[in-house]
Amino acid sequence: MSHYEPAKPGTTLAGFKVMGEIGRGAASIIYLVQAPKTKQIKALKHVEKRDEKDSRFLIQAEREYEVAQKVKHPNIRAIEKLIKVRRRLISVSELFLVMEYVDGVSMEKSPPQTFEAALHAFVQVAKALENMHAAGFVHADMKPNNVVVDGQGGIKVIDLGQACPVGTVKERIQGTPNFIAPEQAHLREILPATDVYNLGATMYWCLTRRYIPTAMREGDTSGTPISDSLIDKPTPPIVHNARIPQALSDLIVNCVKVDVDDRLMMGEVVETLEVIEEELDEPGAPQGVEEANEAG
Repeated sequence: MSHYEPAKPGTTLAGFKVMGEIGRGAASIIYLVQAPKTKQIKALKHVEKRDEKDSRFLIQAEREYEVAQKVKHPNIRAIEKLIKVRRRLISVSELFLVMEYVDGVSMEKSPPQTFEAALHAFVQVAKALENMHAAGFVHADMKPNNVVVDGQGGIKVIDLGQACPVGTVKERIQGTPNFIAPEQAHLREILPATDVYNLGATMYWCLTRRYIPTAMREGDTSGTPISDSLIDKPTPPIVHNARIPQALSDLIVNCVKVDVDDRLMMGEVVETLEVIEEELDEPGAPQGVEEANEAG
């Protein structure tokens, strides 16, 4: 949770009228705002430096903006503008990211209820990530909470705060424990295969409501990652949900291989998902994810 006092609805922030708060990050608050002249609705991310340890959050937000300018895709939330506020005209004390407002709900809060909806979302996410990789970047924090689904089934990948150039070796562990790839936990190179793993873990959870075993366990305060050889192999998702198509279960298992060289390329993930999606249109194909979970 942010330690900042949120701006109240009706007040002005960075030249925008605040309509309400819509989210929080480790050191930020995201508002629903309206441009006074055009009346357009935007999302406004506010990051404020209260002490020196907050400097990294300002740097991270600047990098998020820079990545967004180089990665353009209809399924990735656009970041339109970076606004810096300087203290005594020297050091940046706070900044704002003016972002595309995504009217929807995250897959974490509202997971897909049918295989058809799930595959439609997975294909869009995989294509967005494939586009990022082609531009030379890795998202590095793909998880259900970072996929927003609108009322028509369209998705937006959000939160580029941990995105980085392909091949980056980070100085500290970044990622979400239940979705983190082994190379992230052990501070090795961040590669397109990292997103493949994160996406595989995301698909696994969406279809089974279970987490795969990872190098970092939720609630573990030691901060010591599990070595690659000790990470348990995930139970194939079809075991938990008997109506998952076998090809989809196999795909997910291949996405979350511990060794990066054993994983599929994102382009292969896209192609396989599209084939499975087409097969779901055939008569007699399974539909309800929740029903299937109960049956499994």
